Amino acid sequence: MMLKRLSFKVVILLLYFSPLAIFAQNHVAETRQKLYDKKGKEVLVVSHRGDWRYAPENSIQAIENAIKLGVDVVELDIQKTRDGQLILMHDKTLDRTTTGKGKVSEWTLDSIRTLKLKNGIAIKTIHKVPTLEEALLTAKGRIMINLDKAYDVFDEVYALLEKTGTTDHIIMKGTAPVQKVKEQFGKYLDKVIYMPIVNLDKPNAQQMIDDFLKEMQPIAFELLFVKDSNPLPKQLSKTLQGKSLIWYNTLWDTMAGGHDDDMSLKDPDKGYGYLVKELNARILQTDRPQYLIDYLKQIKRK
Repeated sequence: MMLKRLSFKVVILLLYFSPLAIFAQNHVAETRQKLYDKKGKEVLVVSHRGDWRYAPENSIQAIENAIKLGVDVVELDIQKTRDGQLILMHDKTLDRTTTGKGKVSEWTLDSIRTLKLKNGIAIKTIHKVPTLEEALLTAKGRIMINLDKAYDVFDEVYALLEKTGTTDHIIMKGTAPVQKVKEQFGKYLDKVIYMPIVNLDKPNAQQMIDDFLKEMQPIAFELLFVKDSNPLPKQLSKTLQGKSLIWYNTLWDTMAGGHDDDMSLKDPDKGYGYLVKELNARILQTDRPQYLIDYLKQIKRK
């Protein structure tokens, strides 16, 4: 009788958790499908350095939080230790985000492992600095990753991607012109997603976009502009339709004409809403992932 009761409980648990497991394993594939759907309408959410308001930036917990929220892509930063190990860290120094001091490049991984990460208000936490490999295994099948500060060490990064089976999880971005990207990054262009970053306030912005469309046909462009007086954002919202998706960062005001997280807190229709409805943004990177997700659900219901 006891065995039957235990078996029944096991079946119930499997039925309860299996949809969550299936969702987790399919989320990367679903995100990639949306990225490649140039005529789709759904807006993808990118969480900057993980959900860092509720866990230290670039921590495993920050990644886990983003996954639980339903974020599509997590942006992470890479630094290299003295003994050649790749870790998650935005700054070149340890001072701001850990209990240590000095350059990352002067510390070994073992030494960095003794440190604790600080949270957003510089308070020591229980969390430790993760390696890139640990982050990849945490994200595997559950969330895509935009790797920042990884360009110069990408040969080493790619070895870890192959080791962990996460080559299809990665988005790389950069400001270099198309020919330089093809020369320096060409052997990876059919393996990971590459998105150009174009500053629309620069005189060569339109030419840079035209060159990439001709040579690479990127899945998306990250576009930057300071003020709405620039006509290019509205022009590109039309001319890029059916060709490439548009990515905007709402981290601070000079990245998307003032339509940032702060404006969105005051009036989300003027912040996020403007980027989505007027400028045809299909990817938004934010420091407030939960707030953005809630807003996108709200406008979807309308």
